[in-house]
Amino acid sequence: MAHNVPRAELSEWCYLQGKAKAMQQSHLRDLAHDLDRNNQLTFRAGSLLLDLSKQKMDVSILKGLVKLAEAVELPKAIQGLLSGETVNNTENRPALHSALRLPVTASLVLNGQDVVPAVHDSLAKMSDVVSRIHSRQWRGFSGRAITDVVNIGVGGSDLGPFMACQALTEFAPEAANRLHVHFVSSIDGTQLSDLLGSLRPETTLFILSSKSFTTIDTMSNAHTALQWMLKDGVDKESVLAHHFVGISTNTQKMTAWGIPESSQIVFWEWVGGRFSLWSAIGLPIALKVGMANFLSMLAGANFIDEHFKTEPLATNLPVLLGLVGVWNATFLDIRAHSILPYDGRLKFFPSYLTQLEMESNGKSVDKSGKPVAYNTCPVLWGEVGSNAQHAFYQLLHQGTQAVSCDFIAPVRRYKAYPDSGEAHKSLQSQHQLTLANCLAQSRVLMLGDASTDSDENTPNFKRYRGNQPSTTLLLDELTPYSLGALVALYEHKVFVMSVLWDVNPFDQWGVELGKKIADKMTQALAGEAIDGFDASTQHLLKVIADITAGGQ
Repeated sequence: MAHNVPRAELSEWCYLQGKAKAMQQSHLRDLAHDLDRNNQLTFRAGSLLLDLSKQKMDVSILKGLVKLAEAVELPKAIQGLLSGETVNNTENRPALHSALRLPVTASLVLNGQDVVPAVHDSLAKMSDVVSRIHSRQWRGFSGRAITDVVNIGVGGSDLGPFMACQALTEFAPEAANRLHVHFVSSIDGTQLSDLLGSLRPETTLFILSSKSFTTIDTMSNAHTALQWMLKDGVDKESVLAHHFVGISTNTQKMTAWGIPESSQIVFWEWVGGRFSLWSAIGLPIALKVGMANFLSMLAGANFIDEHFKTEPLATNLPVLLGLVGVWNATFLDIRAHSILPYDGRLKFFPSYLTQLEMESNGKSVDKSGKPVAYNTCPVLWGEVGSNAQHAFYQLLHQGTQAVSCDFIAPVRRYKAYPDSGEAHKSLQSQHQLTLANCLAQSRVLMLGDASTDSDENTPNFKRYRGNQPSTTLLLDELTPYSLGALVALYEHKVFVMSVLWDVNPFDQWGVELGKKIADKMTQALAGEAIDGFDASTQHLLKVIADITAGGQ
């Protein structure tokens, strides 16, 4: 039991430090041709295959990581997370996003009440909204059917739904093809301004997505949207009833804003913003791809939840992904991590993971409030691999920075049909080229010059050091179900890493600080006293005031 022992003092931690020191002196090419090692570092769960054989580790290191996970009581932590224990210790609440994808036959009691019926009541309300809009029964104030839906949100209320909508567009049912779904998140109004110029008020519905219903970014855009709707003297009550849907934990704020109860869908405080796409926050996904496909996403995520809950640590995909993340960031001191999907439909998956991982585990104090003595979350970024190859892969191949990577690709795409034409066959060939690039790039990152025809006469500017570790994650194919599984896989990876680091992944006080500081700065820009700010900020405030006054 290692309940109160600092992580860095555990014998299992010290063992891994020694292994890391030895491994730093070796090169991945020394491990590349061991078929037995490859077999022992490849794992599958459902339609997902996880290949860790290009990571800078041997089987003994993976076993050491599993022993560390056992020493910090990871199995107990997993059970606590999924059963509704208070895992968010700074805000004194559970983190029960997994409950959002439980089947209707399940039961999960929290504070004496089963949460599953409420979850499915919310899903039923979502389904009703989707059905009414897809069947053109939801009418605007003029009696016209809704043709455009604008989701106004920020952070988790935007990134997850936007990512999923882009990934699953091809799965939209015919009824959804008549509907245009848009996303607005920027506080500067640029997105909204550009969008409103092309929309018609009488056929536009706004979804206001905000956990607190007080987020200034969202509420500022919501206010502008309402004023745009009222510009021709339309009755405000009618506009609010027919053109705004509120999604929040705060029913009082939604009501005070003017959204009628019939247009409100609630979720719960135990759902973190960046984990909320499975809740009513996912309404834009359901509108874009249909409720059946949204429910399929939930089922895929629930499959991974059950796998995470029951599979032994040594073959548990989220656990393994998290252990490798800790091994790279903490023990091998690799401070950058890149997400590289080889499928254009997953273009925004790296952006989604940027928030999920860095907002969750970008922490420097442990759960008791003491500074940690080791590196936690690396800087994370990414791009579609085929684009990234022509951009930042230069740094991966020949830069001075150590970077770990996740290569993600679906194996099947553009299924063949008896009447497939030449264009369709060409698309299949393009997908094969994409897979070839995915495998080739990870191979070169591992082997460096050993994967090329370089020799001793090759100039240095054409040489590649390799030794960059990567994980390859293959999906049989990209579907709503497999996307749900993929997202849940990374959600649980984040939790695993947090347990090994002993940090709270479910709060974001750094984000909250930014909101408070922005409020004070807004007052200063409005003309209030600027005394008390640092010299640089005072100077910039004066410059802005002078330029503003000169333009009036």
